[in-house]
Amino acid sequence: MRTRRKQADVPAPDSPWNEIVPGLWMGGHEFRGRTGAVEFAVVRDEFDVVQTLLRLPGHGPDADVEHHVWPIPDGPLDGTQLAGVIRLARAACEALDGGRRVLVRCYHGYNRSGLVVAHALIQQGSSADEAIRLVRDRRSPWALHNELFVEYLRAGLPTARLLEELAE
Repeated sequence: MRTRRKQADVPAPDSPWNEIVPGLWMGGHEFRGRTGAVEFAVVRDEFDVVQTLLRLPGHGPDADVEHHVWPIPDGPLDGTQLAGVIRLARAACEALDGGRRVLVRCYHGYNRSGLVVAHALIQQGSSADEAIRLVRDRRSPWALHNELFVEYLRAGLPTARLLEELAE
């Protein structure tokens, strides 16, 4: 099974981040600007909480913004990595419940951030398919193109975590 496409096949998104549901945003580290050139997406203080799944220097956020970093690959995840995704989704839900603006970001803002955001939506009552559809509709048709991540969401992340830990 193919778990990710070559980066050259994946177009940069048209915006640095998109609001998926009120207060919950999904984005990346680069996007295609108005001129068509790829630009860096730098977070300053637009959000109260930033969750970063791939950290690149110089991309923010400002020092006074709550920042969670949990680097994961855009590929198979082990039990510890899945536990971190579950924890980030829970933290995003708690921040939203507190009226805070949350950005979840990775490289393009498609797969890793999509996994966290979709799991947060599932925690808030959406089905896996509803969450996946909403992420793709609001961010990009390229969002969650990693079929393994879609399988994780459909199985449920706690179940996927347990299966991964059993396989280790």
